[in-house]
Amino acid sequence: MKVHSDPDHFEVRKPVVSLGIFDGVHSGHHEILSRLTSLAREVSGESVIITFWPHPRQVLNPDDNNLKFLCTLEEKKVLLEKAGIDHLVVLPFTRTLSNQDACEFVENTLVKRFQIKYLVLGYNHHFGKDRLGDFKTIEDCATKFGFKAFKMLPRLVNGEKVSSTIIRQALWSGQIQKANRLLGYEFFVNGKIVGGKMIGRKIGFPTANVTPKENHKLIPSDGVYAVKLQINGNRYKGMLNIGVRPTVNTSRMVKTIEVNIFDFSQDIYGQDVTLIFVKRMRDEEKFDDIEILVEQLKKDKIRALEILKNEER
Repeated sequence: MKVHSDPDHFEVRKPVVSLGIFDGVHSGHHEILSRLTSLAREVSGESVIITFWPHPRQVLNPDDNNLKFLCTLEEKKVLLEKAGIDHLVVLPFTRTLSNQDACEFVENTLVKRFQIKYLVLGYNHHFGKDRLGDFKTIEDCATKFGFKAFKMLPRLVNGEKVSSTIIRQALWSGQIQKANRLLGYEFFVNGKIVGGKMIGRKIGFPTANVTPKENHKLIPSDGVYAVKLQINGNRYKGMLNIGVRPTVNTSRMVKTIEVNIFDFSQDIYGQDVTLIFVKRMRDEEKFDDIEILVEQLKKDKIRALEILKNEER
C-alpha cells in the first residue's frame, strides 16, 4: 500500500474511493473495504482510502483531553494494508476544510483533486460543515460531476450494528470479548516497557510496566486481564493489571499498566511491546495484606492460562 501525504501530486488509474476516519478498521469497515477492493478489480482501477489527520475533533476541540482512538494513525496504516488497500491518502484536517459545506468538499477535494470515478461509503456517513452532508448529498453530487456512488448496509454482529462508538464503550466497560467480536480481531495496545518499583519481583510475580506509545490511544477499563504479548517478533502469554495497585501503592495513586509474562525472565526494559487483550478476569482490588494478594495472583494465573489455552482451540 502506498501512503500519500501530498494530495496535490496524487495520480491513480480509475480511483475507487472511500473516505472517513476508519477508527479501529473494524469488521464494519471491512464491509466497505471489501466492496472497495472488489469494485477496483471489476473496473481495472485502484482502491483508495482518504482519511484525515489530525483527527477533526483535535482541531475543532483542541482542549478536549478525553478523545481516545481505537487505533493510532500508524496502526491504521498497518490494518488498511492488511485489508488489501492500494493507496492511503492522509489529508490534513484544518479549520478551513471544516468550514466547507458538503458540495464544496465533493467538488474541491474529491472531484478536482482526486478525479474520483467511484465512491463507496458507509450507511451513516456524514461530512462537510457541521456534518450536514449525507448520502443524498453524495448522490446529487455524483450526478452533477459524473461519478458513481455506492452506499453500504450496516454490518450486524449478534443483531447489533458495528460502530467505533459501540466498540469504545465496550472497552471502557471491560467487555473485551464483545469488543473483539465487533472489531474482527483482538484489541491491542502498542507500548514501551519502562522501569518500575520491582514490587512484583519481590512477591514472585515480576511485572513489566508498559507506557502506551500514543497518549490518545484508548486503554480498557481498570482491572485484571488475560493477555498475549508480542516482543521482538515472539509471542508470549501473561496477565495484566490496569489501575493504581491499591494493595502495594502507598504513595500517590498513579494509574499504571503492568504485565506479568508467564515463563519469562529476559531483560526487556526499553523495548517495544504489543499487548493483545483476550478477556477481563476481575476488578482491581485492595487486599488486606501481601499474602492475600499473592494467593489471588496465583488464582489469576491459573485462570489466565485456562482462558488463553481455550482461546487457541
